[in-house]
Amino acid sequence: MKKGFLALLAVVTIGFTACKENAAEKVKAENVEVAAERDAQKGNFPEVTFEETEFDFGNIQKNEVVEHTFKFTNTGNAPLIITNARSSCGCTVPVIEKNKPIAPGATSEMVVKYNGSGKNQIVKTVTITANTEKGRETVKIKAFVEVPEGEAVTPAITSKAATK
Repeated sequence: MKKGFLALLAVVTIGFTACKENAAEKVKAENVEVAAERDAQKGNFPEVTFEETEFDFGNIQKNEVVEHTFKFTNTGNAPLIITNARSSCGCTVPVIEKNKPIAPGATSEMVVKYNGSGKNQIVKTVTITANTEKGRETVKIKAFVEVPEGEAVTPAITSKAATK
């Protein structure tokens, strides 16, 4: 027990004596300047403000292709750069110009096309990846997809009793 205590005391003593250097002296002045400049620009982000973040197509027929244009403005203090726009499924296609700076105060638009797949109420999300503070912005489209009367809706599960 005494040996363990003495070994621990020796390690602690070495640790305290080895750390007597002043860490502030090791900081390079040029790194401090770079950090100060970065911190001064911290609030200078672009900001996307959409005229609307959700659009409802209402009732549409199955396989009917519809589209809507989402208009937005860069209300931030730096150029906005959109790097990607992706939908929640393949039936929805966002069309937007990518990697082109949009100046503060300037407006732009994104067209979202939906091919009318599915049935009943649908909600699809489009995620825009940009250099905003959050990094991602979203918009939604909605529709009620009506199945034509002549088209049979097949149930997912059939029972043997129902076929007899």
